[in-house]
Amino acid sequence: MLIQKQGAEENKAATKEEEYRRQHHWRTRILIIDDEPDITLAFRKALRGKGFEQVETANDPILALKNFKAGLYDLLIIDIVMSQMDGFSLYEEIRKIDNKVKVCFTTAFEINYQALRSVFPSATTTGDIGCFIRKPVDMDDLVKRIKEEMQ
Repeated sequence: MLIQKQGAEENKAATKEEEYRRQHHWRTRILIIDDEPDITLAFRKALRGKGFEQVETANDPILALKNFKAGLYDLLIIDIVMSQMDGFSLYEEIRKIDNKVKVCFTTAFEINYQALRSVFPSATTTGDIGCFIRKPVDMDDLVKRIKEEMQ
């Protein structure tokens, strides 16, 4: 009986935590890195419109890396194909600073599986990464993917 009660209390606590996360997703700190200002602006406006209040953008991946601090963001949305530094290289460098930050990659191009395997050696599909979004992006899908990644 005690075990059942303890299990129910743990489940109740987990449910409360899940509900808190659902209701307070606006506290998720997001950094969008894409070398196209129109993309970062559209993503930021859409996410803020969906209740995510702490959204920052960067159009220069090198500057974003230079200013990146551990624990500052919960989630990064990184474009893979950028002129100054590709998204995978940026991600590898950021992971040296903060190995807990979550990431969603975006691209309008076909996936380079060889490059993907070098960054994620155990990945066999893009699904193994956790969050990979193809452009053009449906904003409802973006929000859904962010919520999934943050659980």
